[in-house]
Amino acid sequence: MIGRSAGLLVELPVEVQPSGWRVAQRAGRDLARARGFLSYDLDALEEQAHAYRGPLKLQVTGPWTLAASIELRAGEKLLADPGAVADLCESLIEGITAHIADVRARVPGANLVVQVDEPALPAVLVGAVPTASGYGRLRAVERVRVEERLRSLFAAISAADALPAAHCCAPKVPIDLLRRSGARALSLDATALTRASDEAIGVAVEEGVGLLLGIVPGVDAVVSDPAVNVDPIRELWNRIGFDPGLLAETVVVTPICGLAGASPRYARTALAACRTAARVLRDEPRR
Repeated sequence: MIGRSAGLLVELPVEVQPSGWRVAQRAGRDLARARGFLSYDLDALEEQAHAYRGPLKLQVTGPWTLAASIELRAGEKLLADPGAVADLCESLIEGITAHIADVRARVPGANLVVQVDEPALPAVLVGAVPTASGYGRLRAVERVRVEERLRSLFAAISAADALPAAHCCAPKVPIDLLRRSGARALSLDATALTRASDEAIGVAVEEGVGLLLGIVPGVDAVVSDPAVNVDPIRELWNRIGFDPGLLAETVVVTPICGLAGASPRYARTALAACRTAARVLRDEPRR
């Protein structure tokens, strides 16, 4: 996910080192490969879905997860340099805007949803991102600064006529922060949500924010349609006290996390299980 999104960056070349992705002086073979893979996938998308009409989700890694993952030339995480973070955010906004325009030209009937993946966001907020040596932790970033950067990104996505969404499958997701930043949909692991998140989720739903709730494993597992457990979603909905009839209009059932680590066969099984679970929630919103 880091390499795919790093390929979207504008005038911020990166390369692969033994420790991971690192800022480079000039674009090289690693960046060319990343962009080549993306171009290949977009060509395949256009071939299969050129006439498609309806919602189409794109995924990109968010600025704070990129900053916590990509290294500066000296080897420290980019997150340690506020100026470098600012450059990264501007580069990412420009790259995502161009990516949205490219996909829209290839699939003109699609209603684009751009999911910004931020699994490292909670660690950034509490100062839990390890230093290059691994013996220390980088200083926590102020919530105001985090929100400011995300708001700029979500605003740019909205200005490009796409729906901004945010995904975080880590514990203690900062739901209020993502909502205030402008995310119009939240993708969360329903099996990991606790009562501590209920109020923040309730406020988000009241403001019209959609929920993409993961209940199907994202990697190969034994999943048959009847075995999909929708209780985590039902229980969440009951706790926050909304009309069960609104459940199907607000919630999209998804895998718990991405399917990049799944086999093609299991990916099809997982998506079929999501559809079955969605029908169960529509027809039987209560236990």
